[in-house]
Amino acid sequence: MRIEVRLYATLRRYALSAADGVLNVDVPEGSKVAHVIANLGVNADEVHIVMVNGVSSPLDQVLAEGDRLGLFPPVGGG
Repeated sequence: MRIEVRLYATLRRYALSAADGVLNVDVPEGSKVAHVIANLGVNADEVHIVMVNGVSSPLDQVLAEGDRLGLFPPVGGG
Protein backbone atom coordinates (compact mmCIF):
# COMPACT_ATOMS: atom_id res chain seq x y z
CA MET A 1 0.00 0.00 0.00
CA ARG A 2 1.12 3.56 -0.56
CA ILE A 3 1.20 6.33 2.04
CA GLU A 4 2.46 9.90 2.05
CA VAL A 5 5.12 10.81 4.61
CA ARG A 6 5.82 14.45 5.41
CA LEU A 7 9.00 15.19 7.33
CA TYR A 8 9.08 18.63 8.94
CA ALA A 9 11.84 21.01 10.01
CA THR A 10 15.08 19.22 10.94
CA LEU A 11 13.62 15.82 10.00
CA ARG A 12 13.66 16.82 6.31
CA ARG A 13 17.28 15.73 6.11
CA TYR A 14 16.00 12.13 6.11
CA ALA A 15 14.10 12.79 2.86
CA LEU A 16 17.13 12.75 0.59
CA SER A 17 15.05 12.30 -2.56
CA ALA A 18 12.57 15.10 -1.76
CA ALA A 19 13.74 18.61 -0.93
CA ASP A 20 10.25 19.52 0.34
CA GLY A 21 10.25 16.61 2.82
CA VAL A 22 7.31 14.83 1.16
CA LEU A 23 7.74 11.16 0.27
CA ASN A 24 5.34 8.66 -1.25
CA VAL A 25 6.25 5.34 0.31
CA ASP A 26 5.12 1.78 -0.36
CA VAL A 27 4.69 -0.18 2.87
CA PRO A 28 3.23 -3.61 3.65
CA GLU A 29 -0.38 -3.91 4.83
CA GLY A 30 -0.58 -3.64 8.62
CA SER A 31 2.49 -1.40 8.89
CA LYS A 32 2.69 0.78 11.97
CA VAL A 33 4.08 4.29 12.28
CA ALA A 34 7.14 2.96 14.15
CA HIS A 35 7.96 0.61 11.25
CA VAL A 36 7.82 3.45 8.73
CA ILE A 37 10.08 5.63 10.88
CA ALA A 38 12.62 2.81 11.17
CA ASN A 39 12.48 1.94 7.46
CA LEU A 40 13.15 5.58 6.53
CA GLY A 41 16.22 5.58 8.77
CA VAL A 42 14.79 8.32 10.95
CA ASN A 43 16.10 8.38 14.51
CA ALA A 44 12.92 7.75 16.54
CA ASP A 45 14.28 9.87 19.40
CA GLU A 46 14.05 12.90 17.10
CA VAL A 47 10.32 12.41 16.43
CA HIS A 48 8.16 14.11 19.05
CA ILE A 49 4.86 14.64 17.26
CA VAL A 50 3.17 12.08 15.00
CA MET A 51 0.10 12.97 12.96
CA VAL A 52 -1.89 10.55 10.82
CA ASN A 53 -4.38 12.32 8.56
CA GLY A 54 -4.12 15.42 10.74
CA VAL A 55 -4.80 13.60 14.04
CA SER A 56 -2.21 13.10 16.78
CA SER A 57 -1.34 9.39 16.77
CA PRO A 58 0.82 6.89 18.68
CA LEU A 59 3.81 5.05 17.22
CA ASP A 60 1.82 1.80 17.22
CA GLN A 61 -0.91 3.28 14.97
CA VAL A 62 -1.65 0.90 12.08
CA LEU A 63 -1.58 2.72 8.75
CA ALA A 64 -3.99 2.32 5.83
CA GLU A 65 -3.76 2.91 2.08
CA GLY A 66 -3.54 6.63 1.30
CA ASP A 67 -2.78 7.77 4.86
CA ARG A 68 -0.81 10.98 5.34
CA LEU A 69 1.85 10.60 8.02
CA GLY A 70 3.40 13.77 9.42
CA LEU A 71 6.53 13.59 11.58
CA PHE A 72 7.69 16.58 13.63
CA PRO A 73 10.79 17.17 15.77
CA PRO A 74 10.58 18.92 19.15
CA VAL A 75 9.32 22.47 18.88
CA GLY A 76 11.89 25.03 19.96
CA GLY A 77 12.02 28.73 20.32
CA GLY A 78 12.45 31.41 22.80
